[in-house]
Amino acid sequence: MRQEDNVSQISVGVDVGGTFTDFILLDGESGTWRTAKVPTTVGDLSDGFLQGLRELDVAPSAIDWLVHGTTAGTNAVLERKGAVCGLITTAGFRDVLELGRRTRPHNYGLSGSFEPLIPRNLRLEVPERIDAHGRIVQPLDEAAVRAAVERLREMGAESVVVHFLHAYANPAHEQRCAEIVREIWPNGHVVAGHEIIREMREFERGSTAAIHAAIRPIVTSYIDRVAERLKDSGYARQLLVMQANGGMMDASVVGENAAHTVMSGPAAGVLAAAEIARAAGVGNVITGDMGGTSYDVAVVVDGEPVITAEKDLAYAVPLRIPMIDIHTIGAGGGSIARVDSAGMLRVGPDSAGSYPGPIGYGRGGKEPTITDANLLLGRINPDAVTGSGGHAPLQEIEAAIDAKIGRPLSMDTVKAAKAVIDVAVNELAAAIRLISIEKGHDPRDFALMPYGGAGPLHAVEIARELGLPRVLVPRFPGLTSALGCILADVRHDFVQTVNTPVRELESADVDRWLADQAKAGKTLLEREGVTVETVEVRHEFDLLYQGQSHVIRLPQRGASFDPETVLADMTAHYQERFGITLPEMVPVLVNIRTTVIGVRKRPDLALFGGGEAKAEVPDASGQRPVYFGERWYDTKVYRREDMGDGSWIAGPAIVEQLDTTIVIDPGAAGRTDAFGNMIIDVNANAASAEASA
Repeated sequence: MRQEDNVSQISVGVDVGGTFTDFILLDGESGTWRTAKVPTTVGDLSDGFLQGLRELDVAPSAIDWLVHGTTAGTNAVLERKGAVCGLITTAGFRDVLELGRRTRPHNYGLSGSFEPLIPRNLRLEVPERIDAHGRIVQPLDEAAVRAAVERLREMGAESVVVHFLHAYANPAHEQRCAEIVREIWPNGHVVAGHEIIREMREFERGSTAAIHAAIRPIVTSYIDRVAERLKDSGYARQLLVMQANGGMMDASVVGENAAHTVMSGPAAGVLAAAEIARAAGVGNVITGDMGGTSYDVAVVVDGEPVITAEKDLAYAVPLRIPMIDIHTIGAGGGSIARVDSAGMLRVGPDSAGSYPGPIGYGRGGKEPTITDANLLLGRINPDAVTGSGGHAPLQEIEAAIDAKIGRPLSMDTVKAAKAVIDVAVNELAAAIRLISIEKGHDPRDFALMPYGGAGPLHAVEIARELGLPRVLVPRFPGLTSALGCILADVRHDFVQTVNTPVRELESADVDRWLADQAKAGKTLLEREGVTVETVEVRHEFDLLYQGQSHVIRLPQRGASFDPETVLADMTAHYQERFGITLPEMVPVLVNIRTTVIGVRKRPDLALFGGGEAKAEVPDASGQRPVYFGERWYDTKVYRREDMGDGSWIAGPAIVEQLDTTIVIDPGAAGRTDAFGNMIIDVNANAASAEASA
């Protein structure tokens, strides 16, 4: 960790997605920026990484900051392509990972299946036992540990998880077992559960350790390969990697924190959205990141992304780390539309990906996708398709939609394409309902911020479906996650289970534990050596009343732990949230949490502004028929670069730029602000009519 003595001049953010790899460069000295977007190179992600840097036309040796968000770990878990893992656990508890919480894959019926991250034959038991208070009940059988290690080696395990019962209360047995394993194991891929998370709930803690072990070899191998190729090309600084909590870390500590890279690309996008919204004076936004394969939704309240302590990456695969609360569905621009065996139109979750991609890419794709439907309806320019070097084959698109959607549903081709969009919009709106309405937020109090290459295509329709009054489109929607990488601070989170009634705690003990967490975070910052302006330390407490199962999280007030202040805050929270107080219940401090943040100097987002408007209503660059509702409209097309601060456009209209297309539906109107954002009033005509009346 170094104090910042000068502002780094060139920063590059890189986000590797399932379809495209996005790049944005900010030059602090000249106040300029450059962007690039290349297809993700699935065989070796580092190839696309380096290709994008070449397209930015910048020498790697000139880059001061290079920050990377990746989905490598996420995809490895979802596709079950992680490393082969073995588990050494407490005798009698080898099946915790498979038993889980006994939920169901589907809400209705008894169908579905579950594949644990570590198969049963690679889950081995050894005699040992520590109780919930941290007392040793049965000593660790070290000979059994050595025998288990040899068996795992013989069975081809690449990583080892050491996960013992109640190690959060006393990690002594896990520490000793891990020490023995590391003496014998042929590589460094050994993880003890308490090293990742010191928190109760055996299943969630074990699942998190298993995720870490499964992706560590993959993530470290990829990051090491990128770092080595960057070094060979002349890059002399640290490669920085995004985390799921919206912070970043140095590549040198990725191996110890591999689980924190899961969902790091989407997290970067939400972080950027929060910064953009704050600059635009909008406190509450719902983000909708629509790329080629998925749609990621998150909520920003009062300028801060909502953080969760747990996320299910797939059915019965929880990841229990602090991370931005993001809900994902398989509906991106490349999502394939089909008619199922029941005669229902379905869109996604299968995707055409980068190769062959949608039919409109001209790379051999044969299945109709959301992108293809947008092309056929005139919403995307067929002569300038992102990801394709030529004209979109509209006749092939029309034939595919007619054959696979239109005729099975007895629809003409245009109505079939519109039906694909309508089904997709309904699914996207449902994802927003899940993370907003069902969690107590009223969408009418929020603006929708669409980004990702496909996000602005459907934003007005989604906003109308949900009653959101405004849409805030950032200057570079398709590169928002890459921008978030540049905006991130260095951040590390720590948690430790206490699980003791508040009144039984000694303030000095809690203060010591918090101080130890803060020290560990600052030590990690020192190891990373990342230049920062200041260091912030935040403490939080997870609390519940004895007998409850769900915690509330409250920030620490004051410089030290004060039981009376904590109890007063807890009582006030319950009164405000539920309208009750529970004086007869016993308050329990479940977990203590510490966040250590190395705050970096952020770039001024005003550099994205287009300056003064050349005209209040810019000249259209063209016109084409676009299908809205039930008919075609002669629709003006504008170039985003022709719009300055205060430019105004009434729908129906199309705004085109390198990384996306913005669709302004009939009845809506958009204007640009000083930061280059486009703010769309979803019901502008209705508002004007009401004002006139």
